[in-house]
Amino acid sequence: MEACSRAAVMGSSLQQPVWVNGSAFPLKGEVKLNGVKLWSVKPCKASQLEGSLVSGRPPAVSVPIPEMGGAGNNFADYGLGEADPEVRGIIDKEKERQFRSLELIASENFTSRAVMEAVGSCLTNKYSEGLPGKRYYGGNEYIDELEILCQERALAAFNLDGKQWGVNVQPLSGSPANFEAYTAVLNPHDRIMGLDLPHGGHLSHGFMTPKRRVSGTSIYFESMPYRLDESSGLVDYDMLEKTATLFRPKLIIAGASAYPRDFDYPRMRKIADAVGAFLMMDMAHISGLVAASVVANPFEYCDIVTTTTHKSLRGPRGGMIFFKKDPVLGVDLESAINNAVFPGLQGGPHNHTIGGLAVCLKHAKSPDFKAYQNKVVSNCRALASRLMELGYKLVSGGTDNHLVLVDLRPLGTDGARVEKILDMASITLNKNSVAGDKSALVPGGIRIGSPAMTTRGFSEKEFVTVADLINEGVQITLEAKSLVSGSKLQDFMKFVTSPEFPLIDKVLDLQRRVEALTIQYPLPGL
Repeated sequence: MEACSRAAVMGSSLQQPVWVNGSAFPLKGEVKLNGVKLWSVKPCKASQLEGSLVSGRPPAVSVPIPEMGGAGNNFADYGLGEADPEVRGIIDKEKERQFRSLELIASENFTSRAVMEAVGSCLTNKYSEGLPGKRYYGGNEYIDELEILCQERALAAFNLDGKQWGVNVQPLSGSPANFEAYTAVLNPHDRIMGLDLPHGGHLSHGFMTPKRRVSGTSIYFESMPYRLDESSGLVDYDMLEKTATLFRPKLIIAGASAYPRDFDYPRMRKIADAVGAFLMMDMAHISGLVAASVVANPFEYCDIVTTTTHKSLRGPRGGMIFFKKDPVLGVDLESAINNAVFPGLQGGPHNHTIGGLAVCLKHAKSPDFKAYQNKVVSNCRALASRLMELGYKLVSGGTDNHLVLVDLRPLGTDGARVEKILDMASITLNKNSVAGDKSALVPGGIRIGSPAMTTRGFSEKEFVTVADLINEGVQITLEAKSLVSGSKLQDFMKFVTSPEFPLIDKVLDLQRRVEALTIQYPLPGL
């Protein structure tokens, strides 16, 4: 109910709830329209809007519980804690985990309270297939207003001229956005080239193995990867050019999920033009950095740019596709991409997500956002510098963006084992393939990102400490690996999770110090 929603956002200054038409919400009795009961409010137990241990808000606020429906079809519109204590409990446990953990997954971030309010609003109720002014349902005048606002803010966030660029804000996430872009410009079995997954690329860029077409992209299109120069850890543009000349792709994809350096867009544009290919950038990981002009600008060279919205951009879990307005290689990208999104691959858009996206895109134009993105990069460089001081090998020897990729193979261990020990100590990061790996389940590296803990307020000093804490976890991993009987990953996992694990005190001591650090910093939005 709107009354409950309004009470929740007013926090400690809660007043008597007010209905949208300005009349006071009834505290008891029935509400009727033309003699028909719409709802009733009973003087029953009030819903508790729980305060947050992080934000310091009041622990409980009472609001009346409306009863919905007509005669014979009544149900009380309880809050989550009363309607489903089981789900409420799981959410509370996850909130506590996020608060206490050192969150270092490069693709994660903490969004704002304002974004969460939009995502949890009545926008989730509305169906709106189509585009603004061209819907398949009525009642969309305010949804149209919202989506147009979101489009305008998206273009503004990346300093784009609306006469030259357009944007679709309806994709549900990054992988759907990518496949919608492919569908717009490719026919089945057309050829594409993207960075190979073990070399830092993304699954949706066409990954396949000799035995299996893993990604849907590789099922419907013919994929040829380009790779890193393993001696430098940088994209091998010379080999990309040679391969593209032979393979003749129709689409070349820039972008990655575990590449710590910038892309050479002018070189990739030159290669694409030479073979008659579209050039697309998937900037999902670095879109916040691009918006703040902290890294190179892909819009100067690419025909299509896709992104998720929940990583460095700090928005809700959604996606966007930007496209040139002028035809490219004879294709009207605006029409082709919009039709690929709907009706091609999606139905009604998630309007609550578009609402949250509009909120985050407004923030992306603020001086605070630019300062934050600069801090993301400086923090990551401080982390990288300290790791190298400790003797770790970093892919490419450092970072230009929000992540570092650590090659653990010289130490005689792998990302899967290190990830497990660190997870037991409340340090959350992910195992990751590095060039030359044979197994995605037991890869040779770990990926570490700076956006989430920078959001919580970490500076370069704290990220130096983060490197030291990770190093302690790696040393525990090496010791545990030397003690376990059996060489398989499952032997290690069984050993470290058993009640007799001899190094548990070291893990718990590390966890205690990690959490002593993290709980000093607030968790935005919760």
